[in-house]
Amino acid sequence: MAASDPTGGRPVDPSSGALRPLGLAEARITAGFWADRQRVISEGSLDHARAWMDKVGWTGNFAIGAATGPAEHRGREFADSEVYKLIEAMSWETGRRADPARVREIDELVALIGGAQEADGYLNTAFGRPGQQPRWSDLAWGHELYCAGHLIQAAVANTRVHGPGPLLEIAQRVADHVCATFGKDGSTGICGHPEIEPALVELYRVTGERRYLDQAALFVERRGHQSLPPHQFGAAYSSDDQPVREATVLRGHAVRALYLAAGVVDLAVETGDAELLRAVAAQFDRTWARRTYLTGGMGSRHMDEAFSDDFVLPSDRAYSESCAAVAAVMLAWRLLLATGEARYADVIERILYNVVATAIEDDGRAFFYAHSLHQRTPTRALPDDEEQLGFGGGPRAPWFEVSCCLPNVSRLLASLSTYLAAGDDEGLRIMQYATAAFDTRLADGRRVALEMVTAYPDDGDVTIRVTATDGGAWPITLRIPGWAVGATVTVAGITEPARAGDTFTVRKEFAVGDEIRLHLPLAPRFSTPDPRIDAVRGSVAVERGPIVYCAESPVAEPVGDLDLLRVDPRRAPVDEAGGVAVWAHIAAADDRRWPYGDRDDEADHPPLAPLRLLPYHRWARRGPATMRVWLPTV
Repeated sequence: MAASDPTGGRPVDPSSGALRPLGLAEARITAGFWADRQRVISEGSLDHARAWMDKVGWTGNFAIGAATGPAEHRGREFADSEVYKLIEAMSWETGRRADPARVREIDELVALIGGAQEADGYLNTAFGRPGQQPRWSDLAWGHELYCAGHLIQAAVANTRVHGPGPLLEIAQRVADHVCATFGKDGSTGICGHPEIEPALVELYRVTGERRYLDQAALFVERRGHQSLPPHQFGAAYSSDDQPVREATVLRGHAVRALYLAAGVVDLAVETGDAELLRAVAAQFDRTWARRTYLTGGMGSRHMDEAFSDDFVLPSDRAYSESCAAVAAVMLAWRLLLATGEARYADVIERILYNVVATAIEDDGRAFFYAHSLHQRTPTRALPDDEEQLGFGGGPRAPWFEVSCCLPNVSRLLASLSTYLAAGDDEGLRIMQYATAAFDTRLADGRRVALEMVTAYPDDGDVTIRVTATDGGAWPITLRIPGWAVGATVTVAGITEPARAGDTFTVRKEFAVGDEIRLHLPLAPRFSTPDPRIDAVRGSVAVERGPIVYCAESPVAEPVGDLDLLRVDPRRAPVDEAGGVAVWAHIAAADDRRWPYGDRDDEADHPPLAPLRLLPYHRWARRGPATMRVWLPTV
């Protein structure tokens, strides 16, 4: 049985790969952009989520037990999973920052969950009790294996932070029941919502029990043969239309596809299956190039929360679910660790700053489920005590009937420091820039420690200072983002250019106090879409460093009808006190006019004037508003 991880715990812990992830005890975010958001999760979101789960009965489902009468289950069939994700987020949070009260809260929830477990290990509050459907009777939609996966991931997190305990015992009993039910001699079924696959691999990594890895492999190999019942969204919805090894792109329900791909990478790494790893990497690369929004958001179809065809990326129908962002970070991080290719860190950066950072309200008590890139009608203020039934768009809400996103984003942010850097065969690679401290050991056992100080992403200067070293030469490698044309690195007074989209390595016998200064130019720039994206042809977007900008028109202080906005792309965007300005005009609206024909008259071309844009992650924080990311040109 595994003890607590001396590194403090890491969400992904592969046995091999190009890079070694750091744990919570080895990497700490100490100030700045992401520290502020971790504080919001710690002080707001975790308590908010727990209060709502108690209020709507999701935690109470576990207290019912195997009652003799009909079980009154509250919430959707996957409500159990949200409690598990909350426990995972709390576990990472208590590894990041000691909090005895929070640990006691976790223990209370674990005791509640354990009381609902059946004698043979089965655990689900929506099936198998009197008055409910039988166990495993609805694999396509019931989410039983999905819930089991999130329980296992919570147990893995808690074990890595605090050591083995009751939650791991509960999770292993669940996993053993799954293996007995769906093993080689059992049911050949698969879950309509992938999630069990990465969970079983991580449980194998924690316990060393090979049967969990073998069961994950069975689930992966069984998928893609259209074994689930047909339904309106098609087999691709559940990633059951093509075998994993034969697919060329991610398709169907975005979160399901991304969770499955993450599990496939885990499986490929642990089994040494290079062919399988290449297959899923190629699928993600094509998806990133053809089915992803500028923000890094994934999923463009509201009806099934799914990827659409290549280049079908309408701004006003962007789904870009927060959970898909979390899943995409999970997948990109696994690909980065497996391959060492820094471009996957660029992927993570884009998603973090433009979806994850956008999702949560400033107090942590409301959140976006979906992320539109064009809000045509003003959002509206929502009551603090009302559960929202619709979750496909609109304003941040305190709670949704489907509230998977808040605990999902919380578990990512609580463990975010572990995504900043990784070790390689010789030294340390810095993958994300934030004010942080690192204290770890190199592959040969030598201790090294660094301090990173920056105002990124507002400022592009990063200082990395050595605070401890056991001596001898070793390398520090810096990721140079793909947008950072003109980047430079200064060491011992000597400045050298660093190529955008590459890495820059400083190898020397470092001494305490030695510094590396990285400069990343942050001039605002126009971005243009691939001409195959019909929805935004003839438009531009504005980016500055890793940040996507948008035009916003709050109801309280409207700047005009943003649907009539036109930007002059010949005049470069410029920095302007907390934002970026472009030259634009907004035509006068005439709602009685026939909307077709020759519209090239003077009323359509008022004088150009500066228009201030704001970071996309700041939109909808000043009250009801309209917004757009892609700006049509004059």
